[in-house]
Amino acid sequence: MSELWFCIIIFVTSLGAGLLGALSGLGGGVVIVPLLTIVFHVDIHYAIGASLVSVIATSSGAAAAYVREGFSNIRVGMFLEIATTLGALFGAWLTTKVPTQAIGIVFGAVLLYSAWVSLKAQHEVITQKADALAMKLRLLGQFPTGHGDQAYVAQRVPLGFGMMWMAGVLSGLLGIGSGAVKVIAMDQAMRLPFKVSTTTSNFMIGVTAAASAGLYLHSGYLAPGLVMPVMLGVLGGSLIGSRLLVKAPVRTLKVVFSLLIIAMGIEMIVNSVRRI
Repeated sequence: MSELWFCIIIFVTSLGAGLLGALSGLGGGVVIVPLLTIVFHVDIHYAIGASLVSVIATSSGAAAAYVREGFSNIRVGMFLEIATTLGALFGAWLTTKVPTQAIGIVFGAVLLYSAWVSLKAQHEVITQKADALAMKLRLLGQFPTGHGDQAYVAQRVPLGFGMMWMAGVLSGLLGIGSGAVKVIAMDQAMRLPFKVSTTTSNFMIGVTAAASAGLYLHSGYLAPGLVMPVMLGVLGGSLIGSRLLVKAPVRTLKVVFSLLIIAMGIEMIVNSVRRI
């Protein structure tokens, strides 16, 4: 296969991954890494490097719109980025120390967990209760609703901070935005409204990915011939998916997407165990 055809096939595949990632809310990185490693037999380190760059591009594209609409909480995002950035650097360092088989097993487990999160019914949790640490750090805000602006205050800040560190480790180690973990941390642990959690997570994943992408570049795991079609494909798919999300039957799409990544997760775990 020529390099041109390889790039075209990778671009089309990444386009589909970005589309599925946008429709499910989990991001294209969680799809593109197993596709590259299982279908195209790309070394997982190069697949992760390409995925990180695509995460930066998709996050930068969508974050501006969410901030403009008043959903993303920049102060909460920047505070939690301290944890995710430190975790991402640690996760990227682990890739040089942890065997590829172990990374594959961990990634498969994360895929299965992400499928469960995607299928789980989300609920809106809004609280006005004052949290001492959150008030001191001013981790509060308001977001637009159909009945006017709704105020909220973050809760259980240390628990959310710890979960964000783990999300950063997963991002650096596996090359995904780990948006599912970030949303769970803000929605379930810190009791932020779900729309605020998802949009703030989208704002954060690009920064987290950028922190670890530099180490992948230093290690030589960013191949331009792979990174470019993956980035353009995932970005294009994400933009299309964000437009279709309003009209598409999201619940059905999430079920199909979850079944797909369950199959990929099991495949990655089985293949990695066989190579041990």
